[in-house]
Amino acid sequence: MLTSQLTWLVLTLAGGVLFAAFAPLLRRRAERLAAPLLALLPLAVFVQLLAALPAVQMGETAQARFDWVPALGLSLTFTLDGLGLAMGLLIAGIGALVILYGGAYLHGHPSLGRFYAVVLLFMTAMLGIALSGNALLLFVFWELTSITSFLLIGFEHERPGARAAAWQALLVTGGGGLALMAGFALLAVITGSFEMNVWAARAAEIAVHPLAPAAFLLILGGAATKSAQFPFHFWLPNAMEAPTPVSAYLHSATMVKAGVFLLARLFPVLGGLPLWTPALTTLGLLTLVGASLLALAQTDLKRLLAYTTVSALGMLVFLLGLGTPLALKTAALFLVTHALYKGALFLSAGSVDHGTGTRDIARLGGIGRAMPFTAAAAGLAALSMAGLPPLLGFIAKELVYETTLEAAAPLLLTGLTLVANAATVVVAVWVGWRPFWGRPGDDHLHPHEGTPGLWGPPLLLALLGLALGLFPALTGDGLIAPMTAAIVGQSVKVKLALWHGLTPMLGLSALTLLLGVGLAALRRVVQPRIAAFWRALAPLGPANLYHRFVHGLLSLASWQTAVLQNGYLRVYALVIVLTTAALAGLTIVLKDVTLTLSPWQPPRFYDFILVGVILTAAFLVTRSRSRVATIALLGSIGFSIAVIFLLYSAPDLAMVQFAIETLTVILFVLVLYKLPKFSRLSSTPTRIADVFFALTGGLLMTLIMLLVSRHASDASAAAYYAANSLSQANGRNIVNVILVDFRGLDTLGEITVLAIAAIGVFSLIRLGGKPGRKQRAVPKGGRTK
Repeated sequence: MLTSQLTWLVLTLAGGVLFAAFAPLLRRRAERLAAPLLALLPLAVFVQLLAALPAVQMGETAQARFDWVPALGLSLTFTLDGLGLAMGLLIAGIGALVILYGGAYLHGHPSLGRFYAVVLLFMTAMLGIALSGNALLLFVFWELTSITSFLLIGFEHERPGARAAAWQALLVTGGGGLALMAGFALLAVITGSFEMNVWAARAAEIAVHPLAPAAFLLILGGAATKSAQFPFHFWLPNAMEAPTPVSAYLHSATMVKAGVFLLARLFPVLGGLPLWTPALTTLGLLTLVGASLLALAQTDLKRLLAYTTVSALGMLVFLLGLGTPLALKTAALFLVTHALYKGALFLSAGSVDHGTGTRDIARLGGIGRAMPFTAAAAGLAALSMAGLPPLLGFIAKELVYETTLEAAAPLLLTGLTLVANAATVVVAVWVGWRPFWGRPGDDHLHPHEGTPGLWGPPLLLALLGLALGLFPALTGDGLIAPMTAAIVGQSVKVKLALWHGLTPMLGLSALTLLLGVGLAALRRVVQPRIAAFWRALAPLGPANLYHRFVHGLLSLASWQTAVLQNGYLRVYALVIVLTTAALAGLTIVLKDVTLTLSPWQPPRFYDFILVGVILTAAFLVTRSRSRVATIALLGSIGFSIAVIFLLYSAPDLAMVQFAIETLTVILFVLVLYKLPKFSRLSSTPTRIADVFFALTGGLLMTLIMLLVSRHASDASAAAYYAANSLSQANGRNIVNVILVDFRGLDTLGEITVLAIAAIGVFSLIRLGGKPGRKQRAVPKGGRTK
């Protein structure tokens, strides 16, 4: 039953691509109905996942497999367990609300249809990550989220800031994606498979393999860039250039959780490595504490929420690093809690911006009466963020303190967590209370409540956080227990409650609130000083290093282009020949290759004639001053080689060589006939160098051919082509059949490349010949670039 549900779910995901394709058209034809109709897709996914929840609660796991490349043993494998189901519920549920909210927030925007299309593609990719059981399939969806997030962050591409933020996010997460693929490849080398259930079954073998630490560090690099861990955290706050619906969906509830989700998914595989705990706890704590303190320097609502999102992601990585059953249970609960309250707060920030025209908390204040529904949504979400009962955030914070108190070095871990949580309370007060009930900072604002599409989605998310907190036993048994079991790899009992009595955790929660509210009241003193402190450190920060790296990379590219791509074909040929010769020579030396020649066979008289023609023509080519004569001499070399093929029992190859040489000579003559004679030959030193390079390339090819010929060839391929060329391809010329039939796609690709190059050359000639266009002068000596 669960397997069939998963199959239907995968088919629904495929429908997401169709929905995305027709979204712009639907928006043009029925703008008011577009958002509700498009939201039906994520709503259908949400309902399907809810229907699968009872079976998953009972411990069932489903897998659907579709053949991808059977010859290579590759399949599209989808897995549904507690972790994937919970992540899918967040992606689909919040996705439906974001589509509805986006329709109201971007109402009348000329690119609203594009927004719908890209959001649906992004949602499909995220659901693919949540349900993938094959690492290669997960990587495809992983990179698709990077591409679609690039398009969404740069949605308002007319603004330079949006373009810069989009490129930064793509470069950082794309670089991490490359590291992730390398890590997956190493795990495949160890296990012989890209199936993640195979990895989990062979975790003990992976743990002792010498490649395992490298695989773990590469995968951690990919996860850290995606989930904005230090030192890659800077891209997430800068991504607030995106419209608010994008920030709420990508940068709080879904995409930035992908790295954390991946670490949780691979915990049964890599959690036993000695590096796991120290690497993840250190990385998580640095991000947790650093980002929470960076948040205190902000005044923009979205940047405040962005830095606390980075801090929360650090908390999740820290908890996964501890790796105890309690820590993993806490991480599962905190992941759900954070998605609900942070999504609501981001959407509320967008409503505030829409209703007042600003997100600056220094200007905002007293708008709660004019925007009561938005104030209610932001207030409830902020209470959960601060960790007040009876909201779900309170239970999560209690478990966080219980986890740190039971861990090694409890004083250090609890103290650092207390600092970060207190800073989170400060931000919760600044974003959830001050804009609505604080003293107004600007009397010229005219706040007004938006349409239900603007305040309904955040209010629903905030109420959901309240409902899950009021029924903790249902939340624990129904959602958190299956999540934790999927992470640990075995059944885990989860018991959640609002009241555990007078415990150290309750005291720490009270202390956190006192510190946070006290600091929040001193905003005019605290915020400027912390901002000045971070500004002083900015030149040493990762964001500045990123800009220096990009600038250095562009400078290197410019220098390399000037040196290697200078416009002279002869230089390109020299670089190719010398690079190939150096690499091949190095390989021969390192491999200690010895050359053994076949027994000498005396040449026949016509061999001397053909070799003499080739050598004579090659010599005359270097002396000729006429392009037409040069082409004729080169053609004679090619025809002589074709005759050699014919004499040595390769008539098919000879016919192909004859055809190619004839066509080449004709084309060269037609193109070069009207060009002038060489005005000057190269200098003597240049010609000597050219002779050396030519001999180097020729000797290299001769050596390679001799090395290849000393190995016995497998005649099975030749026998196959000989037996099937006529029967299957209706051709007697085996070489031609191979080119146009057996390897037809290769030939089509080559033809396409040549056609594109020909179109480019034709366009340059036509543009260069138009009057009024400046043409480049030919360098002295008649050499043409």
